[in-house]
Amino acid sequence: MQQETSARVTTPPAVPRPRDGGASGGRTRDPYFDNAKYLTIVLVACGHAWEPLTYGSRAATAVYLLVYAFHMPAFALVSGYFSRSFDMALGRVKRLFTGVVVPYVVFEVAYTLFYRWAQDDPGYPISLLDPWYVMWFLAALFIWRITTPLWLALRRPVPVALAVAALASVSPEAGGDLGLQRVLAFLPFFVVGLTLRPDHFTRLRTRRVKLIALPVAAFALCTAYAVAPWLDAEWFYHRKSVAELDGVPAWAGLLTTPALFGLALVLTACFLAWVPGRRTWFTALGSGTLYGYLLHGFIIKSSRFWDWYDHPWLHTPLGELAVTAAAALMITVLCTEPVRRVLRAVVEPRMDWAFRRTGSSAAS
Repeated sequence: MQQETSARVTTPPAVPRPRDGGASGGRTRDPYFDNAKYLTIVLVACGHAWEPLTYGSRAATAVYLLVYAFHMPAFALVSGYFSRSFDMALGRVKRLFTGVVVPYVVFEVAYTLFYRWAQDDPGYPISLLDPWYVMWFLAALFIWRITTPLWLALRRPVPVALAVAALASVSPEAGGDLGLQRVLAFLPFFVVGLTLRPDHFTRLRTRRVKLIALPVAAFALCTAYAVAPWLDAEWFYHRKSVAELDGVPAWAGLLTTPALFGLALVLTACFLAWVPGRRTWFTALGSGTLYGYLLHGFIIKSSRFWDWYDHPWLHTPLGELAVTAAAALMITVLCTEPVRRVLRAVVEPRMDWAFRRTGSSAAS
């Protein structure tokens, strides 16, 4: 969910228990995953806020590259974990429609109208096939979840998904409608999530793994700092095929796709190892990350439209820290219950009137 250059463009640790009724069938919320979702959405907001700071700051660029190497893969992986039980049952299809399709349509239109007003461009078209800014992830989530039964039926779903992503990376025709380039690029992480079980997270959160994660993350940050002057962040955006990157042969995607996949998995494991498993002050905010995700784009885009970053102080070390704190505060507020209460009708509508009532749905 990176900044676009054009307008369109989640004692021994407790075993995680999934709670998503549309995906896993669990009935209780596990604080570990709510914590993971909140911390991930904070990274998303900070990444978007940091993008203007990367022009001229090597340190900011290094942190930006490190976060972009894994934060969306982590989001996709957790989404896949909670989609393991998606089986096209009526209740789950209904939740997919009301929780993904409806918000996608509402906010795609809202973002387009916002752009028309902010840029004084009344002719800017509304297109449900060309996701605007952050909306690509909802399109991806719909496609991933609707194909879940297929991935669960395969013997080796992860290698197949990785092969699909690699082939997409060398095809300039894979982009376009519904952000398909990104859908396919992040697909392997969603499929990895489908294959995970609670005991995987239990083993990940041991003291030994946590200690290993620290030097691994430190090495990754140092590497990001070393390559920051010349590495193109487009490698982590996945909005273009490798064939469309300057000076890169198309066949390189067959090598870089699995390499970036492995890097993202390692960094995601380091991140998830340190997510607290106990209930914290921000645990409840994990259930409102969709609100923060859908809403923060308006603020991020406003900062670009009205040149909020023109103040030189923001490009100093203290200014960069202030931007980080402001981004974390912004996304935290957007995930709170008052915001959810106001917008629940469009983000999580019930819409019982739109579905036929059957015996099974009435009983449930």
